Formats: sequence, structure tokens, C-alpha cells
Amino acid sequence: MQQVIIDQFSATVRAAAENSQPLHIRGGGSKSFYGHPPSEHAKILDVSPYQGITEYEPTELVITARAGTPLAEIESLLRQNSQMLAFEPPYFSETATLGGCVAAGLSGPRRASAGAVRDFVLGVRILDGTGHDLHFGGQVMKNVAGYDVSRLMVGAMGTLGVLLEVSLKVLPLPAVEQTICLEMGETEAIEYMNRWAGKPLSVSATCHVNERLYMRLSGAESAVRAAHTQLGGEAYPAGDAFWKSVREHSHDFFKPPVPLWRLSVKST
Repeated sequence: MQQVIIDQFSATVRAAAENSQPLHIRGGGSKSFYGHPPSEHAKILDVSPYQGITEYEPTELVITARAGTPLAEIESLLRQNSQMLAFEPPYFSETATLGGCVAAGLSGPRRASAGAVRDFVLGVRILDGTGHDLHFGGQVMKNVAGYDVSRLMVGAMGTLGVLLEVSLKVLPLPAVEQTICLEMGETEAIEYMNRWAGKPLSVSATCHVNERLYMRLSGAESAVRAAHTQLGGEAYPAGDAFWKSVREHSHDFFKPPVPLWRLSVKST
């Protein structure tokens, strides 16, 4: 059945290529606001029927799933095994899928400490622009010379091919998480974060908003407790809800009365 779906996708891609017709690759539609709007002449290629977790071995810390698989389904299975997608992907909707997550390349608050989406992609299966079924990468982390096409698909918004399957590295859930809050201005907060950035502390996320610096501590209970003692500040009991609002862009910060721009710049 799944191969039948792939054959249908392939035929659609080939026909579009032959007729020079643009394709609008769509899964759950949760990130349709992101990127350039599709051409009004584009044909919709709905990949949501191609879903399901094809392989998952908790001891190997790797999961492979089809592009139309709901993110919620994947993360639910991982939580049952005390594991997580470390890049903390935003959903923006309950319909969010793995394919959209990788194609958009958006990461959550844990990105600075754990890494971005591309850092966890081990392999992909795609249809190229002529409908050929291609495989890149695998299910293990390899630090070898060569062009990593798998990671190139992250953030490409479907321009390089139709994502069919993705293999991701996963990580264990932290034993304890605690959010602390410190009152300080923006300049002081930047200096404070830079001062502690190089220290071996269990900081998994930071955010400064409304003259407050929020820091999430993750790890073993003793490590979190020690970090809190060093960093100071007060425990913030609504930490889970706060970081979810940052991840999902639902915090008031993301709703200003003026346009909000997102800039991608080179690291320093």
C-alpha cells in the first residue's frame, strides 16, 4: 500500500516536471504561513497519507518515520521510552508532521544547547524533481568527508525534493527540569548569559523578555540544583507553559503592533 502511494507521488512529480508546472508540497499545513506563498498555478501534492513510524529502537537512539507522520505521534512514542526530539520542534498546529518539521527547519528553545534540526537528521528518502526515489544517509551518525544531502533537505521548504522518510537521532529526556527567573535589563542579561555560556552548567534554554531573564535548567537533580545555586534567581513554577509559548510563538512577544522580522545571520 505504501509503495502504491509513493508511485502516485512519483507520477505526479514526473507529470509536473514534463509540464513545467510548480508543485505545492503539503502535509499538515501547520507551517503554510512560512516562506514564500506558492504559485496560484501550483498543483497540491498532499503527502499526509504517507505516514507511520517505520523503525524505532530505543537503545539505538534512532527513529525513522514517514514524512506525513504527525509530530505528536512521534513525540508520544518517544516519551513512553523517556526520550525526546532534542531540537524541540514547534508545532503551530496539531496537524504538524515530520516532513513539515524538517522542510521548514525550525527549532525550539533547546536549539542553543542541543543543536538544530539539521544536527539530528541521519538520513532521508526523497523523490527528486524528476520523480526518482533516492536514499541519502542512514541511521547512524557519521563524521566523514562528503556532501551531506540529508542535512541539505532541512529548511529547503521542499525545493530540493519531496521528503518521504526521515531518520532522526533522539536523546534521553532530562531527569529534572527547572526554570529560574532573574530581574534585569537587556544589556545586563546579554552580559550575564555570555558570562555563563562557557561554563559547564545544565542550561538548556534562555529567554529575555519584559525585563526578565528566564533560564531553563535540565539534567540530573544534583546538577540542576547546583546550577540554580550558582546562577541565583527565583524558581519559576510556570516554566513548562512559558517555554511552550516561546516554542509555539504564542507568547505576547510574538504579537507586537508592528511587523516582527526574523533575521538569519552568521555566527560570531
